[in-house]
Amino acid sequence: MVRLRKYSLYTRTKLGYIFHKRQMRKARERYPAGHSRTQPTIINGIKIIPVPILSDNYSYVVIDTASNMAVVVDPADPQPVQACLEEEGVALQAVLCTHKHWDHSGGNRALKRRYRSCRVYGNAMDNIPGLTHPLSDKDTIDFGTRLRFRAFYTPGHTAGHIIYLLDGRAIGGPSSLFSGDLVFLSGCGRMFEGNASTMLSSLDTVGSLNDDTLLWPGHEYAKDNLVFAAEVEPCNVVQKQKLLWVLQQRGQRLCTCPSTLAEEKQYNPFLRSHSQDLHRALGLQQKQDEDWTSYRARVLEELRRRKDIYKDR
Repeated sequence: MVRLRKYSLYTRTKLGYIFHKRQMRKARERYPAGHSRTQPTIINGIKIIPVPILSDNYSYVVIDTASNMAVVVDPADPQPVQACLEEEGVALQAVLCTHKHWDHSGGNRALKRRYRSCRVYGNAMDNIPGLTHPLSDKDTIDFGTRLRFRAFYTPGHTAGHIIYLLDGRAIGGPSSLFSGDLVFLSGCGRMFEGNASTMLSSLDTVGSLNDDTLLWPGHEYAKDNLVFAAEVEPCNVVQKQKLLWVLQQRGQRLCTCPSTLAEEKQYNPFLRSHSQDLHRALGLQQKQDEDWTSYRARVLEELRRRKDIYKDR
């Protein structure tokens, strides 16, 4: 109940924005160069730059190097995003916002003021700050001739959460998924505004995408997520190998993204609600009168319950 009251204050009152500005100021002081060291990924002239912001968030600047045109995903702090745009010498065309939480949307209005022609995309259900172009499920957005994004409606974390898929076919490479707070490396977001069935449907949307899709999550949660996954499913060999790699990366404050969906399907428990190995590890069995989808939702609910306990320890 206390957590829900705090969440309501954060999302529905000016106190939320005041808190966000304080967190932004503290993070700039503590991490003047960002919380993690990142490297751009270049796929046939499309450049994806993770921008570390706040204490563990990532924004993403996506650039078509042929046209010097850029879009940015979830610019919570406009200052490092603008610095990246200026360093790259590119013009900002649009903001793609996954959801309303200030740690994903806090810089929308400032960037819109700085770049007058910039459009702000998101779901109208989520009260996105500065929203100019509302999106619905499976809408496509084109920027120039090479950047094509498809929006997928994925409620659960918030009522209007959206993820964005950069279509790899247009650039001759793998697609890239900007997942906000739906899916992280070996994790998923809290169900603030949805139940387990809603979140399961959204996670299944991710699971239906191509295995070579690159995952660009909204937070650097890899270490904690994999430690939790190791508690839940201690015999998962792939997960153990990934944890060792993540520990090496984080020991040097290096960014852990992207992973691929093929990897995630092997060690992310929240994408494995169909797995008999996971069911056994959780000590769960399908009830005689329980359909498969309801059972998987119950698995997801149990995972989320255990993860909340783990985070509160």
